[in-house]
Amino acid sequence: MSIIESHPTIDDAYPTRKCAEAALLYRQDQVVHGEPGDGPIDAATLDAFEANGFLSVDQLLAPEEVEDYRAELRRLSADPVVLADERTVTERGSDEVRSIFEVHKISEVFAGLVRDPRVVGRARQILGSEVYVHQSRVNYKPGFTGKDFFWHSDFETWHAEDGMPRMRAVSISIALTENFVHNGGLMIMPGSHKTFVACVGETPDDHYKESLRGQEIGTPDPASLSILADKHGIELFTGPAGSATMFDCNCMHGSNGNITPFPRSNVFIVFNSVENTCVEPFSAPAPRPEFIAARDFTPVTAGGGSGGVGGRPPSNGTAGG
Repeated sequence: MSIIESHPTIDDAYPTRKCAEAALLYRQDQVVHGEPGDGPIDAATLDAFEANGFLSVDQLLAPEEVEDYRAELRRLSADPVVLADERTVTERGSDEVRSIFEVHKISEVFAGLVRDPRVVGRARQILGSEVYVHQSRVNYKPGFTGKDFFWHSDFETWHAEDGMPRMRAVSISIALTENFVHNGGLMIMPGSHKTFVACVGETPDDHYKESLRGQEIGTPDPASLSILADKHGIELFTGPAGSATMFDCNCMHGSNGNITPFPRSNVFIVFNSVENTCVEPFSAPAPRPEFIAARDFTPVTAGGGSGGVGGRPPSNGTAGG
């Protein structure tokens, strides 16, 4: 269903972009909703996810699978139909592809990855319910020119601009190139998911057009970041292509730019609980477009077809269908 519900009776548990000063708020939602027997994640790993807000999988994809996805990355970035599509975001000041959104609807190859039990099964286990895809994208961080992603909590944006009520979403980042310490890898502050940083600054109209290239509104202030970093530290994720990191929607994370010759590309999928569907934005004039924040809440079916990967159908695997 693609209906956006208003929320006159829904309390804003995480007010942000409404005050002149930043604030640190306690998390009001549990982190793990499922049990060890509900999926592929064992009890110790679930406990670590609860404490730290993330987990790593050393080899989610086999090398031959990685090559298939890398070939699809190359095809998408060279397809003029995809490049002309609104779902393709370029870097500030250049025509280099930064991200391609709603990639599970553009590409049947990535649609299959969304339905893979190794992927969606872990999301369902952590969230304790059926899930739908709130957002999907591939991120290109080419050598020498790949730009940074500044520190942020995804939930702050999803709450403020998409109307996601509570912290019951999880992201998975699957490496399609090797993650070194020096090519702009993902950084997370362990344990930061239990503190919400309320940001300052009103959300402008059509804010997404700028924020996807470089976010400013909705990013934490230096003082809040310093408090979280001093308390939790920073972990940098490295690993081979095919490895993956799953993290809670409120983890404070970011990545540096890539000035090395070694590209860093990944596929990024956000699963939200069907019991946490989006309403009207809490701190924005209007919802972001559906290719960034889905309004189709149909559950993903592991290993098979899914209305959750429907919507605008691909045309022979390309965009604009």
